[in-house]
Amino acid sequence: MKTDPEIFIRANTGVMAPPHVPEIRLHLADEAHDLWLKTEDELAEIGLPPPFWAFAWAGGQGLARYILDHPQTVAGKRVIDFATGSGLVAIAAKMAGATKVIAADIDPWTKTAVRLNTGLNKVDVDFSDADLIGTHVDTDILLAGDVFYDSDFAAAIVPWFETLSRQGITVFVGDPGRAYLPRKRLEFCAAYQVPVTRALEDSEVKKTTVWRFTA
Repeated sequence: MKTDPEIFIRANTGVMAPPHVPEIRLHLADEAHDLWLKTEDELAEIGLPPPFWAFAWAGGQGLARYILDHPQTVAGKRVIDFATGSGLVAIAAKMAGATKVIAADIDPWTKTAVRLNTGLNKVDVDFSDADLIGTHVDTDILLAGDVFYDSDFAAAIVPWFETLSRQGITVFVGDPGRAYLPRKRLEFCAAYQVPVTRALEDSEVKKTTVWRFTA
């Protein structure tokens, strides 16, 4: 039986504001553990990944906060929000005045989550399901929240981020101290104390840093 993404998302999330970015509303899961189990039970058989789109991760919250507090970072520019998840960072970029924003993610359900969330916030954001890693992207800014959680994924994106930086594309990342963060390649921008869900993290607050990637 085929599961409709919009019906599932509406039934298993509530509309709420991430604690560190109260200007934005998203369809988010109330209980992380319950939704994770539900997606494993109902959706794993059709090959869907875990529901990263249902949570406002610390790195994304920090990066979105930075963009809203420093709108000149993206104002008048073309922006890609890489591994967008819920679309939180993409929405923040559009609210801060970016001329064009693309929310990019290979999870097929993310497209629906982003559509619902951009609708809640009345912003216009494009979506791409292409695997962008290693490719040339036509943008001024690339944003990436909470992407250094896996060694293989980090190994793939770090050289790509370096290449983009050398090409003149500004890469900002938001990270709450994940294990595979390439600190030697980063320039400090800001730090925040971000409230998070204990079911997903090891604490109720995560120090989250926004960095600018350097070539």
